[in-house]
Amino acid sequence: MSSIEHITFRNADMYWDIAADLHLPPDFDPARTWPAVVVAHPIGSCKEQTSGTVYAPALADAGYVVIAFDASFQGASGGEPRLLEDPAQRVQDFSRVVDHLVTLPYVDADRIGVLGICGGGGYSWAAAKTEKRLRAVVSITGANFGRVQREIAGHDGGVVAALSAIGARRTAEARGEASTVAEFLPGTAEAAQQTGDIDIIEAFEYYRTDRGRADNGNVRFEVAHGDTALGWDAVHLVEELLDQPLLIVIGDEAKQGAFGAWRDGHEVYERAASTDKKIIEIDDASHYDLYDRPHGAGEALTSVVPFLDERLRGA
Repeated sequence: MSSIEHITFRNADMYWDIAADLHLPPDFDPARTWPAVVVAHPIGSCKEQTSGTVYAPALADAGYVVIAFDASFQGASGGEPRLLEDPAQRVQDFSRVVDHLVTLPYVDADRIGVLGICGGGGYSWAAAKTEKRLRAVVSITGANFGRVQREIAGHDGGVVAALSAIGARRTAEARGEASTVAEFLPGTAEAAQQTGDIDIIEAFEYYRTDRGRADNGNVRFEVAHGDTALGWDAVHLVEELLDQPLLIVIGDEAKQGAFGAWRDGHEVYERAASTDKKIIEIDDASHYDLYDRPHGAGEALTSVVPFLDERLRGA
């Protein structure tokens, strides 16, 4: 059975620590060199949820050194303001994590892959465009957070209105008002049901019940810096820069949900510069089935492990 080391680290370009769990293979020997995988949690989540409880242990059991990390400003990682969801920082975190991995004598710096779930999958696409030490890319129900935020704001001037409101919020806080945090999910299961949207309904079930609830998995965001997400796009330039081996896993029921993972997955698959790319669509699986369900995450792993083995081990 794999083992876990709880670690923190800080790189030269940081003023805060990143907290991570290092999952080591059952037969781990520090005198050997191992392939490694960086695992990124969803939006508003933390390493104690699907990234570090489902995917990281499974990959470690398959023979990888796996690092499941909390994004800067979130979870147990440092950074102020708290609950900041800044895509530029989220993408930069991948390079910070790789910087740490390559200092570990038992990690093969030429055999590092990445796996991201939901928004972490979208950030994985974006990171891999410029971080070429990531040699293979896997997204699990990956979503483009910038697009999600723009669609929530609405068309016909909704995004510009949202940006103006954020500017007003920043002005208020610069003049001394307390920072404001927004809830991303409805307040009750009944309110979630009333949306009629499978992603919102199942997000509430995952994050607000014992199924997936964790102290740091809040799905809450600091409001005054939301402008960066509204102006960001995970798939910009993928046709030029995303050239690593690429596996995209989605559920066919995700096409019905507000988070748009089915649509985003197909878009990236079609546009990515990768010549070695695959898309797997799991029948009757929803966005959140791919977080932790046997019919979802379990089936995804039956494809993920062989994909990574071939690209990072030459198996």
